[in-house]
Amino acid sequence: MTTATAMTRPASSFDPRRLLKLREAGVFAALILLFILGVVLSPSFVQPSNLLSVGQQVAQIGIMAVGATFVIINGEIDLSVGSIYALSAITTGMAITAGTPWPLAILLGVVVAALAGLLNGLAVVLLGVPSFIVTLGSLSVFRGATLLISNGAPISLSSEQPGVAEFTLIGQGRLFGVIPMQLLIFAAIAAIGIVLLSRARLGFNTYAVGGNQEAARLVGINVKRVKLTAFILSGITAGIAGVLGLSFLSYVQGVTGTGLELTVISAVIIGGAALFGGSGTMWGTIIGVVFIGLLQNILNINGISSFWQTVVTGFVIVAAVAADTWQRRRKTKA
Repeated sequence: MTTATAMTRPASSFDPRRLLKLREAGVFAALILLFILGVVLSPSFVQPSNLLSVGQQVAQIGIMAVGATFVIINGEIDLSVGSIYALSAITTGMAITAGTPWPLAILLGVVVAALAGLLNGLAVVLLGVPSFIVTLGSLSVFRGATLLISNGAPISLSSEQPGVAEFTLIGQGRLFGVIPMQLLIFAAIAAIGIVLLSRARLGFNTYAVGGNQEAARLVGINVKRVKLTAFILSGITAGIAGVLGLSFLSYVQGVTGTGLELTVISAVIIGGAALFGGSGTMWGTIIGVVFIGLLQNILNINGISSFWQTVVTGFVIVAAVAADTWQRRRKTKA
């Protein structure tokens, strides 16, 4: 009877037990618990306006995390995304202020960010310098370049300037007056990231390189190209986020984006990506981004000091890495 039942059951039938084996199951369960905690602590937490506000707040971090996911799965790290964020925003703001049409100004900002990512990648794959050291140095280089081209002065966009009203709609506008445009852009970029990582050859090669670089090379994968592509994607997503940040605030200065790299990396690691590469998913990164957004929102609603928010976020990061290490050891023993 059991055998007949098994034979007649479709191969694609849904098995709830599979959900428990997913890498994202742990962080998703933590996300659900955090959501319940938010509801208990504050009834206003579940109001649609608040949840949409959270979506808008995490959009820029989420966009940057999409690119960072490729880098981390490759077994590398990019500490310069906060500086690239500022460099792209300053470049775009200066171009608009100089009278450049806003679509071209956006393109210029993203191209500059892509070039910054390219420089990071070239230093890693051609010079053989560890990415931690390369991007730690480029963090200062790009930040210094941002301050140099702006002379350390902030850039503020006025609605009286040509094209500024249209430009700010990207960051401040809402579809049908409800859904933030930033959230929609994040969703679109996340969807592209999901396809590239789970359906495209780039994703297969990324996992292969991160899992065993030498084995990937022996089967014909161009390791240098895969790593270079990851750093370029990281630069592009940081640049897009920088443009959105400028569009939202209509203001940017040379120190904008300081510390963003830690939040971005935290979201990817909390989402289940292994710090040493080879595993992780884009869905996990999205869950990690939402987790950080909800955590910060709950702390804000309940009037918790920003200093304590930093402490709590740090503990969450350590817990996430510890859980990942424990899971790896468990699989190794098995």
